[in-house]
Amino acid sequence: MISLAGVGYSAGPTPIVEGLDLTLGGGVTAMVGPSGCGKSTLLRLIAGLLTPDAGGITGVPERRAFVFQDHALLPWLTLAQNVALPARYRSGCEEQVLPILARLGLAEHAHKLPNALSGGQRMRGSIARALAARPQIVFLDEAFSSLDGITRAAVQADFQRVARAEGWVVVMVTHDLQEARLLADRVLVLNGPPVRVRMDLAASELVEATVLAALSEPT
Repeated sequence: MISLAGVGYSAGPTPIVEGLDLTLGGGVTAMVGPSGCGKSTLLRLIAGLLTPDAGGITGVPERRAFVFQDHALLPWLTLAQNVALPARYRSGCEEQVLPILARLGLAEHAHKLPNALSGGQRMRGSIARALAARPQIVFLDEAFSSLDGITRAAVQADFQRVARAEGWVVVMVTHDLQEARLLADRVLVLNGPPVRVRMDLAASELVEATVLAALSEPT
């Protein structure tokens, strides 16, 4: 159970998160909301990439992986070498690289540099690198938004399959309500700044018109 208690974070004089209390459980939690409301900042705070100015965050598993909107593969390394990067920090990853790539349909591309891969292959490579880190929790920040519709659906399905098989806890940010409904168990509808939770509902209860109406109401 991840707990945020009185969490605050500011960028200069502007509070992005202020006095936020929130509890996150298992499964997949999606955070949706308008651009600039503080979703990505909140995600980075929970992931430990940013440090709160106030309050505290507890219960986040130690083994974490982060999948960014940009695949973030190093251009001078092959796909296999990129996926093996977590081996610098955790033993036993090298021999797992090819099986991991095979799980995502990438084994035949192991020797290629990122610029020789398609957008979908690069994003699958980013997921493979996360898998190599043996995480307990995975954070996604608009991870599939740069892909075309058909590729995006395929990569989403691959991620969902791997996440379920590994039993990952997932916290994700997305602008896409359909993606939230597809991948998540729980959806937090946010606005701000500072970040506020306007709706907290099961993904099956997510109705676009209701969400848009809630976000248009004054805080």
